[in-house]
Amino acid sequence: MNQFFELLSRLTEQVPAGDLLNAVLRYVFPVLALVILGRCARSLLLFHKEAEIWAWLSTPAGDHLPVTHWETLLGRAKTCDVVLDYPTVSRSHAVLTRYDDGSWTISDVGSKGGIQVNGVATAMEVVSYGDKISLGGVEFTLEPITKKQEVIQASVRTLAGDTIRPAFTLFFLTLFQILTAINLTLGAEEGGNLILRGFLILMAVEWGLFFFMRILRRTGFEVEIIAFFLCTLGLAVIASDAPGEITKQLVSMGAGIAVFLFLCWSLRDLERAKKFRYLAAVGGVGLLLINLVFGVEQYGAKNWIYIGGVSFQPSELVKLCFIFVGASTLQRIMTRRNMFLFIAYSALICGCLVLLSDFGTALIFFVAFLVIAYMRSGSFATIALIVTATGFGGVLALRFKPYILNRFSAWGHVWEDALDTGYQQTRSMMCIASGGLFGLGAGRGWLKYVAASDTDLVFAFVSEEWGLLMAIFMILAVVCLAAFVAKSASMGRSSFYTIGACAAGAILLIQTMLNVFGTVDLLPLTGVTFPFVSNGGSSMIACWGLLAFIKAADTRQNASVAVKLPSKRDVEEGGDEA
Repeated sequence: MNQFFELLSRLTEQVPAGDLLNAVLRYVFPVLALVILGRCARSLLLFHKEAEIWAWLSTPAGDHLPVTHWETLLGRAKTCDVVLDYPTVSRSHAVLTRYDDGSWTISDVGSKGGIQVNGVATAMEVVSYGDKISLGGVEFTLEPITKKQEVIQASVRTLAGDTIRPAFTLFFLTLFQILTAINLTLGAEEGGNLILRGFLILMAVEWGLFFFMRILRRTGFEVEIIAFFLCTLGLAVIASDAPGEITKQLVSMGAGIAVFLFLCWSLRDLERAKKFRYLAAVGGVGLLLINLVFGVEQYGAKNWIYIGGVSFQPSELVKLCFIFVGASTLQRIMTRRNMFLFIAYSALICGCLVLLSDFGTALIFFVAFLVIAYMRSGSFATIALIVTATGFGGVLALRFKPYILNRFSAWGHVWEDALDTGYQQTRSMMCIASGGLFGLGAGRGWLKYVAASDTDLVFAFVSEEWGLLMAIFMILAVVCLAAFVAKSASMGRSSFYTIGACAAGAILLIQTMLNVFGTVDLLPLTGVTFPFVSNGGSSMIACWGLLAFIKAADTRQNASVAVKLPSKRDVEEGGDEA
């Protein structure tokens, strides 16, 4: 035993404390990451789908059919939200729409038998509880869900965070952050105080947001934890590459959280949110027009604006405007006019991005457009036609933008010109290989000396210093958010929330794919950032804004910010009546 301690003593004398700690933490970090993401994934993906009932539709036979969406398609087809199996009812007959103030309207969607409300034929009419609604001659009655039923429904639905406590998951994330800060500080040549202070601020912000949500009686915090996990890796990348930029990134994260909270507040009232669509439409185009006039060209794209020494990318913030316009324009009944307006707006946005030579962002917007268009049309033929036309436009763009063609010419052949057009990707792949599964250690990589290593090549940066396992966890974190959106979509309260969340999830996912696949030469290098991880204030703010749309679509009890919870008095009275 004495010989063992003597050997250990000699080892610590020869190996610096920082290197010894790093040797241990290389294996600890993947375990902690697995615990954090595993707990979040279990909570987000394994919950039971439980419908929320907003009203009842009474049939002639005396049955009460639950209305579980704010836009409910009524008809004979099996794909309708409420299936009415009567021969005179059309396959898609009408849409019953609920508004945030509790009022309802019913609208004809081109049925053969038409609709009547209290015996009066109409194409669209406000309906109240107790009104007689005739669809193709078959009479139904809209009946309310009582306060008692509402409270009982809330009490029996699975409470977010009930089985897997977010507080414990956040504790594991905090431990991850403490160890990261210590490891980076011990290995840093300079800026140790900045690193420690930066991570302390990050931990204070995440716990502050957690307790704020608890005050609002929101018990689901997994979506935010995933975002903070990715932000932690991003802060570690900056601490390794340029510690002086930690403060700037923290300020950007704070601004992003402020945007997140503002959007969460605005999305609680659908009518208020829909009023913002005009401001969002003008703001989105206005930002890109300003970019066209005052933008500064970097790496072939004119997508940067400098104000007082501070730079930002307007196209990042336009993502939020684009989703607002798309979700609110098509949230109601899908009409040709609404679809054409959205197509025109999308073409204008993408056209501005093409003029800016920002083809990576243009591709992201195009994918978001396809997601929104398909959700409202359901037509693969329409989507195929749009893709074909856009592909033709892309070929023309390559003809008139030589630098884009140059990137495509290097795609798949980076090793043939490793000192010029393939320099970044070849160095990235070499660093990924040198990092192995567990990495060289935070702050101990070489890729930091390559241009854009903390933005475009951040996947390789994390792979080298943290290991391929951690880089894969980074990807899985984004995939988890996208999978959660896909699962929640079918249970969405409103089409507005569903469209917004799916578009936001698609943007985060396509950004991740372009960043990762571009780094390893499976796709051309587009300069697209990795959500929450890449160094960049505009990207950070936009990602937190996108997270608000995902949060609004969370259908778990006491999780979403979109629906106001029953007051404590109502809960107590409902419990007494039950």
